[in-house]
Amino acid sequence: MSSITQFFRNVGSEMRKVSWPKRKELVGYTITVITTVVILALFFALVDLGISRSVRFILDL
Repeated sequence: MSSITQFFRNVGSEMRKVSWPKRKELVGYTITVITTVVILALFFALVDLGISRSVRFILDL
């Protein structure tokens, strides 16, 4: 049981050493992630649409 307690003490000690981002940095990172996700989602939706139409065209021949 003491090893579990020591583990959590070490976790707490390491968490105090973490350099947490400031609010401005966090907002910038969040906007970057959301923008990237939206762009990739649109890209893959277009690729999926293109492949679906190609397969449908080939099967209709």
